[in-house]
Amino acid sequence: MKLLITNDDGMMAPVLPHLVAFAKTVADEVVVVAPKVEQSGKSHAIDFTRPIEIKEVSLFEGVRAYAMDSTPADCVRFAVLGLGEKFDLVLSGINRGFNLGGDLVYSGTAGAVFEAGRLGIPGIALSTAPDDFSGAVASLPALYDYFIKNQLLERHAWYNVNLPKQPRGFRITRQGGIYYTDEFRRLDEVTYEQIGAPARVTDTDPETDVLTLFADYVSITPLMAKRTDLPAFEALRALLNQ
Repeated sequence: MKLLITNDDGMMAPVLPHLVAFAKTVADEVVVVAPKVEQSGKSHAIDFTRPIEIKEVSLFEGVRAYAMDSTPADCVRFAVLGLGEKFDLVLSGINRGFNLGGDLVYSGTAGAVFEAGRLGIPGIALSTAPDDFSGAVASLPALYDYFIKNQLLERHAWYNVNLPKQPRGFRITRQGGIYYTDEFRRLDEVTYEQIGAPARVTDTDPETDVLTLFADYVSITPLMAKRTDLPAFEALRALLNQ
């Protein structure tokens, strides 16, 4: 298996070497293409308005790695379209901070998986608590075994996974409500900053990713990149396409 790793926290993210080390135990070849600097909140963005700096770096023994001055989605694009290589799986993360509920739309970690999907490659987005990634790293072998045992990548190709610090087990989930509260904080007359904090949303369904994580289970949510509301399409087509 040939595996591509990216993230949105950047090439120097402290958890990245741990993910690379794990990947080397399950893949025949591992390639890393990660942003030069942090690209959190960039969603599925790509940068086609300027030249992009891409440098090969020597950070991981036996692993080719490229630092790219662009987004996670562009990192996947460069690996496939720029290097001209084929990959069996994309791992994105492990993100410093959960990617849950409606806030998933902002995630650069998930954006890389959506781009993998657009290019026909299976992908898994991985996220954990912002203050401690040790539990997530320790859970990687069990998570991989769960995927293999249950043939998850054969049943569906793209997933968003959130790992609590001390997981009690694994659950298949669906996307829940908004996880973060947001506000604009004024710094001076013309400058603001956006800040957010986790908030217990009003979800009541235990099958959502948010409530599953609050119960200390690993949340595994199947993703889709297509934006068409198929029930609405079918209803409108039957009504209007006559």
